[in-house]
Amino acid sequence: MAKDKKKRKEIKRKLLHKYRLVILNENTFEEKISFKLSRLNVFVTGTLFIIVLIGLTTLIIAFTPLREYIPGYSSTRLKRQATELTYKTDSLVTVLNYTNRYLDNVRLVLRGDIENNEVNRDSLFEKYKLDPSTVDLTPIRADLLLREEVELEDKYNLFERNVENVGSLLFAPVSGTLSQAFDPENRHYAVDVVAPKDTPVKSIADGTVLFAEWSAETGYVIIIKHQDDLTSVYKHNGSLSKSQGDLVRAGEVIASIGNTGELTTGPHLHFELWKRGKPVNPLNYIDFN
Repeated sequence: MAKDKKKRKEIKRKLLHKYRLVILNENTFEEKISFKLSRLNVFVTGTLFIIVLIGLTTLIIAFTPLREYIPGYSSTRLKRQATELTYKTDSLVTVLNYTNRYLDNVRLVLRGDIENNEVNRDSLFEKYKLDPSTVDLTPIRADLLLREEVELEDKYNLFERNVENVGSLLFAPVSGTLSQAFDPENRHYAVDVVAPKDTPVKSIADGTVLFAEWSAETGYVIIIKHQDDLTSVYKHNGSLSKSQGDLVRAGEVIASIGNTGELTTGPHLHFELWKRGKPVNPLNYIDFN
């Protein structure tokens, strides 16, 4: 006991023992600046400096354009600009291809291979346009077999769904066991569907991705806008395969089952369905079995 007390006193003495830091003139040895320090003061000052440095760095990253250079912090504005530039680039490439073909024909005219009155820019473009009436849309045997297989799988599900003026039948985003039902009284505007991790999550109908990002509470979230003022929300995904602004088809894979976010207890899909801005029970529209 006495040894422990003596040891604590020794540690306290070392922490509070005063030291003097002196800065001297090298030529005259004149004392310019001096500081009285202790181990405790140095430790406290260093800790406060590190905390302030971390806080300033966090504020700079969170509230300045620098965050756009960090993976995961890309802004919606940049994504929209990238999408618009992609469309413009595609259009420019098409125009460039047409122009190159026109110039090839001009070279033929200059060489005398064809007459000048046989070609003009408009007629050249018409030559490369596809006439839908010339396309053979007759399904091949493999396509017919696939259609029969799909019709057989959905044969017993079509008449069991209550679609309530949605305008079309909806795909099930995932098949699984319901762990929690739609309960608006307790502010649970969704159904939770348990499924194995990495199971594909599909879009319930054609639509446009309004939101596809990470959130602390619900992990990877994707929101899709459909026709008839219908919006579907998919939360706690393990990963997302679509980005904001993407067009998706009914039944297309948009994410995978995961266990992300703080408000999750295991791999499952938290699925919400909103019609005209109000939550509706997804079980009235979709069969998850």
